[in-house]
This record gives sequence, C-alpha cells and structure tokens, in this order.
Amino acid sequence: MDHQSLLECYKTMLKIRMVEQRIAEEYKYDEMKTPIHLSIGQEAIAVGVCRNLKPDDYLFVTHRSHAQYLAKGGDLNKMIAELYLRKTGCSSGRGGSMHLIDTTVGMMGSSAIVGGDIPLGTGAALASKLKGDGRVTAVFFGDGAVDEGTFHESLNFAALKKLPVLYICENNYYAINSTVFQRHAREDIFRWAESYGIPSFQIDGNDVLKVSEAAEKAVERCRRGEGPVFLECLTYRWKGHIGTVDDVGNGYRPKEEYDYWLSKCPIHWFGEYLRSIGVLTDELDQGIRDEIAKQIEEAFAFAKNSPKPSPEELMDHVYAG
Repeated sequence: MDHQSLLECYKTMLKIRMVEQRIAEEYKYDEMKTPIHLSIGQEAIAVGVCRNLKPDDYLFVTHRSHAQYLAKGGDLNKMIAELYLRKTGCSSGRGGSMHLIDTTVGMMGSSAIVGGDIPLGTGAALASKLKGDGRVTAVFFGDGAVDEGTFHESLNFAALKKLPVLYICENNYYAINSTVFQRHAREDIFRWAESYGIPSFQIDGNDVLKVSEAAEKAVERCRRGEGPVFLECLTYRWKGHIGTVDDVGNGYRPKEEYDYWLSKCPIHWFGEYLRSIGVLTDELDQGIRDEIAKQIEEAFAFAKNSPKPSPEELMDHVYAG
C-alpha cells in the first residue's frame, strides 16, 4: 500500500470515529427517533475490507452499519439525515440507523435481524454468478450471528455453489451482553466456516493493514470464481450494544477488559505507525481533523434543516417501481 493509500485509510477511520462520537453527543437531545448501534473501536475492519471493493460490489451489513456505509463511499449528509428520519436520508427517512441503503455505492441494505443479512448477501452472490457480472458481495455480521442456523445454511450453500462472497465476522466477543465464551465451546469461530471447505482466517481486526491484506486476497479469489472466503476479525466495541452507554461494570463488561481494549485503539496505533514512517505529522493530522469536523457540522446542519416525510408519502417506496 503506497503512502497516499495509507493516509486515505487513516482519514476514513478517523472520519468514522469522529462521526460516531458526534452522533453519541447529539443523541441525548432525543431528536434522532431511531435506535443507534455504534462501532467505535471497530473502524479498522470496515475500512480494511471496503477499500478493496469496487463501487458496484455489493455490501450487506447489520444494524451496526455506519462504519461500512462510510467506508464504502456513502454520503455523510444522507446518512445523518437518515438518522433524523428526513426525506433527504439515504433510505428516504424510512429506515433510520439500522436500515441504511444506498445502491449507488453498492450498499444493498442493513438488517436489524441478527444474521438476517447473511442469506441476503449469499443470494446476491448467487445472482452475480448466474449473471456473470463480476461483482463480489461482502457480508458483515457479529459473533452473535454465527449462533443462527441461517449462518450455517448460507455458508454451506455458498461453498457448494462456489459463490463470490466474502463473509466478515466482526468478533467483538459480545452478543448484547453475552460473551462468546458463554455461548461457544471453543473460541475459533473461523473453524466453523472452515468445516464447509471455505478458506477461513482469524486476524487482528484492530490492524487495518492486516485486514486489508487479507481482504485483498479474499476479494481476488472471489472475483476469480474460486468461491467464498471467511474472515474472523477480532475486535471490541467501546460502547454498549445499543445507544451511547459503555456497559462497563454492574455485571456487564469488566473494567479491566474494557481498559485493555481501549489501549489497543486501532486509530491511535495506525496514526503512530504512520508517524513512524513519515506519512503523518501533527500538523497534517490536525488539518485532517479540522476538515472532518467541518464535514460533520455541514452534515448535521443539512439533516436538521431537511424536511420530514409527509403523511401523504406513507405508501411511497413500499413496492418496486
């Protein structure tokens, strides 16, 4: 990866972080009438994967989808407007945070049903193979989704039909407040995919370079028609399952565990690495942050000043044109 590409990765990761931090700040005013699920701490996975996808490659995501939408090239103004349920939102104000869709960047939708996007993405990959359109489908989901039967059914089918689909498990060790160790007899989720004959790998999800390298090889394999690939990316969400709280203590996440993962911040590590190789300076970093802050201000102003859907539009977008 050349220096410009490294810098673009850093910019995108930082943009996702700053956007979600601003969402957390604004949420307390109760103007966003939608549940939110933040991915602060997991930015490296979305960026590492999506930088290897083409604009028309398909993307299917979970309820925690802000990072993937922005990493795939989604419009920040439209995303924030959707959180405010405005007509100018990427889902026309119908979806909110959990149901982002923007086909112009290949974002085919996000689902609030745990594991619900896995068969949808698998079906899209089947369509691509039948049509021979050369598209690759990337499907993101958490460790909780692998407990669903549809996970196993989809992976078996994808392996059988050699579908061009990349499965990305963002293993942040928690399904709401239930740890992976309480739910699984063994820790290596990627072995489940491997049992279907799918090339499967467990990688550090907080290292954007490792994620990008693995995703690049996986996407190339898919595009060659050699079948699916599975990536288990180990990471940790800084916020609770839903909303802006941390879920630390009180029988939830141990403070020691939380502090350990904060010390492994993917953006801090990557920024220090870029400084060590002469790509990033304090002055450049501040300039990047100032530009992102400006974009965020504009996006929130755009959203708040956008009109809400009217009652007369209730039945719009229910059926395909």
